[in-house]
Amino acid sequence: MADDDRSPEEEFQELLRQLLGGGSGELDAEQLSRLSGMNIDPAMMQTLMQQLQGAFAAGGEGGISWDLAKRQALHIANQDGLGVTTGQRTDLDQAFALATLWLSEATTISELSAAPQAMTRGGWVEATLPFWQELAEPVATSIADALTEALQEQAPEEMQNLVQGAGRLMRTVGGSLFASQLGQVVGELSKEVVSGGDVGIPIMPDGIAAILPQNFADFGRDLEIPDDQLALYAAVRELAHARLFRHARWLRLHVISQITEFARGVHVDTEALEDLASRFDPSEPEELRRALESGALLPARSDAQDAALARLENLLATVEGWVDVVTENAASRLPSADRMAEAVRRRRAVGGPAERALGSLVGLELRPRRLREAAAMWRAVTDAVGVAARDSLWDYPDFMPSAEDIDDPAGLVARLEARARGEAPEPDEMDDALARLLAGEEGPAEPGEGPAGRGEGPVEPGAGDSAGDEDSGASPDDHRPV
Repeated sequence: MADDDRSPEEEFQELLRQLLGGGSGELDAEQLSRLSGMNIDPAMMQTLMQQLQGAFAAGGEGGISWDLAKRQALHIANQDGLGVTTGQRTDLDQAFALATLWLSEATTISELSAAPQAMTRGGWVEATLPFWQELAEPVATSIADALTEALQEQAPEEMQNLVQGAGRLMRTVGGSLFASQLGQVVGELSKEVVSGGDVGIPIMPDGIAAILPQNFADFGRDLEIPDDQLALYAAVRELAHARLFRHARWLRLHVISQITEFARGVHVDTEALEDLASRFDPSEPEELRRALESGALLPARSDAQDAALARLENLLATVEGWVDVVTENAASRLPSADRMAEAVRRRRAVGGPAERALGSLVGLELRPRRLREAAAMWRAVTDAVGVAARDSLWDYPDFMPSAEDIDDPAGLVARLEARARGEAPEPDEMDDALARLLAGEEGPAEPGEGPAGRGEGPVEPGAGDSAGDEDSGASPDDHRPV
């Protein structure tokens, strides 16, 4: 059959064969023009095919092109073309230096070994993208697999052989669509965050503190507070956050394991995806993008996910409550410290557009909903036993306050005061279970039971190995529950 005698459907199949064959991406314009009989814009199709060929080449065997997410994020982050000026860098260096001195009076947790940074939006993307990739990969894989299955079910009978041979490509395409959307969200988020710890989780590399001067205007909008005060307050808070995660190295693993536990439970609503595939119009590619943005492809959370999310929220609240109290004490000399603290709490409670989009994309909202209660607990502990005893609770996972301690700070304070007097703590469920195990009365505790029956989930293997490093000062003999 001559080329001119082929139907539009056959032309489309030929284009797919070119794509699967790893062509150069320069598709024949005349061939594309014949697609008008299928109501497909040839220009749009040529662009799409070139993008898919690039994704296919970069994605590897069933892989996801995270490089696509990086390019997309950096494109958005660097749109204004602005960097960090010499003046901004000097101002932030001075703010970090003074913040370091103030923090030395407010916490016993040691200084960072690496110098804090004035970071561009693009630099923030480069530094944090590995974390976002780890967070999003389970969802991306689920979407890619579901897209493959849905498209295979919706394809016409005459194209089944072609579709079955294109399974790897479809999985790559689905993953690449998600990666592109993730890049969009991370790029927009880079225009909202003020510092490395702004979203409350350890997204920065270990021991790195950073502030993004490009985003200071939005942080101080309507506050009518001088920039030098804003910079100093942000520097105190960022250093407190970075110091904590460097000191308690197990804490970073604990937070990431909680997030990963939640993310592994995320799956795609196949019925919603099949419905989208059945009415998908190639001339309206934004429909799939809107579905990803809105979270329409993610079903309601399961009971297990709700439980994982509750544990994560308590953990984040415990961390940020400590940061709040330490920052409050260290920055008490600033005239507008209370107003800036409230502005930070509002930003964390509401979140920006990009943070909300991230929640829709992966189904996880990073909200420390019990932040005020956790901060009140840390204030009560500080008042009762002092800074050193308070900060020692981060020396080992078993020492960290639980959700019950947030509910009842008085109980935690009583245990700490008894410990300071040298009194042996009352045995708890874990102590009783261990005693019975050593006595040969019964087997070990059920898998997944957290320390002291707190329901926090298992601690990462080796998570406590760093408790005796130069930062914590704790020895293995000190690792006893409070």
